[in-house]
Amino acid sequence: MNWQTLCAGVTTVECDGAPVEIAGVEYDSRRVGRGDVFVAMRGGATDGNLYLDKAIAQGAAAVVTDSREAYARLRREHGGVAVALVERGRRALAEVSAAVMGHPERRLALSAVTGTNGKTTTAFLLESMLRSVGRTCVLIGTIETHVGSEVRESAHTTPESRDVLEIFAEGVRVGATEAVMEMSSHALEQERVWGLPVDVAMFTNLTQDHLDYHGTMERYFAAKARLFAGVGPAPPRVAVINDDDGWGERLAHSSLQSEIMRYGMEGGEYRAEDVVLRAGETRFSFKTPKGDVAMRSPLTGRVNVYNLLAASCAALARGLTLEEVVAGAAAGAQVPGRFEVVPSRNDVTVVVDYAHTDDALRNLIALARELAKEHGGRVITLFGCGGDRDRTKRPKMGRAAGEGSDLVVLTSDNPRSEEPMAIIEEALVGVKETGTACVVEEDRAGAIAIAIRSAQAGDIVLLAGKGHEKVQILKDGTVPFDDVAVAAGVLRELA
Repeated sequence: MNWQTLCAGVTTVECDGAPVEIAGVEYDSRRVGRGDVFVAMRGGATDGNLYLDKAIAQGAAAVVTDSREAYARLRREHGGVAVALVERGRRALAEVSAAVMGHPERRLALSAVTGTNGKTTTAFLLESMLRSVGRTCVLIGTIETHVGSEVRESAHTTPESRDVLEIFAEGVRVGATEAVMEMSSHALEQERVWGLPVDVAMFTNLTQDHLDYHGTMERYFAAKARLFAGVGPAPPRVAVINDDDGWGERLAHSSLQSEIMRYGMEGGEYRAEDVVLRAGETRFSFKTPKGDVAMRSPLTGRVNVYNLLAASCAALARGLTLEEVVAGAAAGAQVPGRFEVVPSRNDVTVVVDYAHTDDALRNLIALARELAKEHGGRVITLFGCGGDRDRTKRPKMGRAAGEGSDLVVLTSDNPRSEEPMAIIEEALVGVKETGTACVVEEDRAGAIAIAIRSAQAGDIVLLAGKGHEKVQILKDGTVPFDDVAVAAGVLRELA
């Protein structure tokens, strides 16, 4: 693409330089190649403008910067490099990337889901439904990225716009017509999804999380709500909203310009009634304005009823029939780290789940309690709290674990730069308030062994917090760690 043509399609303050050809776009100076345009933007962790000289030395043909000082210096010291000045670096990255890659976002119908809990499962379910009717999809989420039939591990819930658009472009090349994305509050706030035309937006729920970043629940909600106002282009055509969630009800009653589909178990025109929950099966009657159908899914629990409702509404909005939605839900696969049962020959059920907020933990334990009742079993809950994150939720998680469990095993999660025992002590305050028996073991592998070895026939052991993650983040670095693999090893020893 020619530099002048690129500048004409991007919002710039000033643009200077010869009409060079642009080969690609990068925001990480380490990845810059000959002929690329380097987008230098100020971020929370660093400032890309500090690496301008490195990018140019590696062959950058052009630079887009959000710094007037950097723009002036580049014109003065690097006259052979094309340069543009922009007001907002992240918006510019999205616009430049879309232009250089040929606007793949315009060739995909995008469905995006946001909320505290349920994003991953809802995204997986919707993609499964779309694939079940023969549509080729792109999926970008916390656990995996799918490009047609190819599956990759995800580095972030929502990548930078340049990386999202590259995945979209790859999807278009393999014939994808649909895209499904999780959109985190961080990504919405930081405009990493700027410029993406969202056709269907889904809101699952809002409970306390990420207040270390957002500060207050109001600001956290405002970040989520940005999806429904439109992230550059027009607002979504359809807004799918959890009517049973107070924040969702508030969102639905705000001045949305979208067609609204409300879902719930208590309210909403798309409702689940006559719900039957069993281990490995969920059934309910799906009430809709277009008629009622019997819904069945291999997923387990009340929370998955909500996830199924959200995905079903989105699938209907994307043109599937009720019968196709039912068939797609029945074929839905297990989502890694979401109520994932570890295979065992024992009479003890061990479940790995990503629950890492007090609300998610409470829902997880309530489901386990309901299932354990059938065999007169107990619920043993292992959990920890992440370091360098919202400290106020630690005692709340402890209280949630203690209130619903027969035994709590308190351990380390991803302590990051904090001392694991300091985090554990803050969570222990909440557990002690409930009077529930609690074992403290800092080493997570040792704690998993304690939790499983404490179980008797009929008990359910919950390993909460890390879910699909394959590493543990410590002060001294990142080490391999997989709850499922550690639990499977303990179960083999017992067998």
